[in-house]
Amino acid sequence: MAVVKEVSPSKQSPQPNPSELEAQIAEIYTYLEVVRKEISKVVVGQKVVVDAVLRALLSNGHLLLEGVPGLAKTLLVRTVSQVMGCTFNRIQFTPDLLPTDILGITTYDKERGFYVLKGPIFANFILADEINRAPPKVQSALLESMQEKQATIGREAFPLPIPFFVLATQNPLESLGTYPLPEAQIDRFLFKVNVEYPTEDEEQVILRQNINTRQFSDFKLSRISTPDKIMEMQSVVKQVYLDPKIERYIIQLVFSTRTAERHNIKLGKYVEWGASPRASIGLHIAAKADAVLKGKTFVTPQNVKNVAHDVLRHRIIVNYEGQSENISTDQIISEILSKVPVP
Repeated sequence: MAVVKEVSPSKQSPQPNPSELEAQIAEIYTYLEVVRKEISKVVVGQKVVVDAVLRALLSNGHLLLEGVPGLAKTLLVRTVSQVMGCTFNRIQFTPDLLPTDILGITTYDKERGFYVLKGPIFANFILADEINRAPPKVQSALLESMQEKQATIGREAFPLPIPFFVLATQNPLESLGTYPLPEAQIDRFLFKVNVEYPTEDEEQVILRQNINTRQFSDFKLSRISTPDKIMEMQSVVKQVYLDPKIERYIIQLVFSTRTAERHNIKLGKYVEWGASPRASIGLHIAAKADAVLKGKTFVTPQNVKNVAHDVLRHRIIVNYEGQSENISTDQIISEILSKVPVP
C-alpha cells in the first residue's frame, strides 16, 4: 500500500516576500505601460479593449472580441502578438473549414513514411477570425486546444506552444451563414469584450495612419517581450493577495445570477441559466490581473467590479421573454453589482 508522506512546513513552497512581490508588481506595471505605448503606435484608442487583452495575457485566459467590422480587432491581435514577441497565426473561419485545417493531418511519403503536418493552431497567439462562421464541428476542434493546451492529430496528442492564447472575433450584426458558439465552447473564453466605435478625435487620427495606406512593417514595432516573460508575469499574478471576504463577494455575485431573489435582482426573472463555477474562477484570477494592471499587490472589490462584465456577459443565458424585451446580460450584471453588498 502506498504511503503518503506529509510535507513539513519548511519544505513547502515558500510564500513570496511582501516587499519582493511589491517590487515585482511595480516592475510589471511600468513594463505594461511601455507595452501600451508600443501598441498605440498602430491601434488608436480602444484603451478598454487593450487592457482586456493584457488582463487575459496575465490571467492565461482566452478572449472573445465582439464588434462590427472595421474596428481593428484583427489589427489589435496582430499588434499585441508582435509586441509581446510571440508567434502568431490567423485562422479565417468559413462555412467550408474542416477541423484538419486547424489542427493538422497525418500524411504519408514514400521516403519518410507516415508523418504529421501541424496546422496553424501551433502558435502562441491564435486569431480565430469570425469564429461564428464555421459549423459547430470545426468550432469544437478548438475545445481541446483551449482547455488542455494540446491538439490531437490522428491518434497522437501534441503539446501546443506555451503560452497559448486564442483571441476570437465575431460580428454581432450578421446572422445569415453564422453558427452560434456552443455553450461549452463560449464558457472556455475567460472574457467576452464588446469593441466600441472610436471617438471623433480618434477617428481623425485613424484617417492619417490607417493600415490601408501603410504597410504593417512601417510602424516599426519593437518586440519588447518574450513568451518566458509572459509566463513570469502570470506567476506573479497568482501571488496577488485576495482576502477571503473578497472571495465571498465573488461567490455572491455569481450566485446572484442563479438565485436572483437573494438580493432582489428584478431583472433576474429574465435569466434562463446563471453563470457556472468557471465564472467564479474567472473573476478570481481576472481580479488579480486587474490589480496588477493598477500596480497593486492585493485585490479590492473595485477590481472585481472592473472585470465582472467581461467575465459574466457570455455566461448568463437570457430567456425568451428577456430576448423579446431586448434585455441584455450587461443590464443584469449592472443590477447585480449595484445590489450585492460590498464587503
